[in-house]
Formats: sequence, C-alpha cells, structure tokens
Amino acid sequence: MKPRTIAGLARDGGVGVETVRYYQRRGLLETPERTSGDSFGGGVRRYGEEDVRRLRFIRSAQTAGFTLEQIGELLTLDAGEDRQRARALAQARLAALDARIADLQAARASLQRLATACDTAAAGPCPIIAAFQD
Repeated sequence: MKPRTIAGLARDGGVGVETVRYYQRRGLLETPERTSGDSFGGGVRRYGEEDVRRLRFIRSAQTAGFTLEQIGELLTLDAGEDRQRARALAQARLAALDARIADLQAARASLQRLATACDTAAAGPCPIIAAFQD
C-alpha cells in the first residue's frame, strides 16, 4: 500500500488527526520527516503500514484498559525480549478486568431485582432503593 498522510493514518487507525498528534507528543508514534516541499514551506509527512499497525495496537490496548504509560512500556517490550514483564502487565490487567466484571455482574443483579420488583402489581412506593441495598 502506498504511504499515507496524517489524515489517512488517522482514518485507517479509526482516530482523529489530533489523536495521532497527541500520540506522537507522548512518544507512542513516531513523527516522520517531511518530504521535500515547495518554496512556501515544508513537504508532507508520510506514514506506512507499520504506523497503522502501531496506531491500531494503541487503540486496542486502550480498549483493554491499559494506560498510555503502560502502552508505551508494552511498545518498548515489543522491541525486546522481556516476556516476563509483558506477562506481568497482562496479568495485572486481567485481574483488574475480572474485578470490573464482578462489579458489573453485581450491578446487573441489582437491576434485575429492581426490574422484578417493579414488575409486581403491588401498591406502594417504587422499590428502587431496596433493590440496590442487597
């Protein structure tokens, strides 16, 4: 595939141009040199497939709950051989996700109790507070 501009990189990565620039400022994405331009200013920066791959990784890692600092560390680990550290980061995220899933399951159970309680034809106030107290 031919090189793309920052707008093309952003589009292919599913983000906005300012997000790409932000990742560049944070050191997560490289900022390529400008191609030679005309006398009115510099040329255009060109991005390749590796840049798209890296951008998509950043977005996926964020979705998994990694912070940008952790993503930076993962990107550094990708170039090395410290699999133990990568595994430790992944295990920590798994533990955090498991805790979040447990919280969501508890919230779901509370909502299910509320829906069941509101489904009855009993007279009286809405049982919303009681449903979340268990």
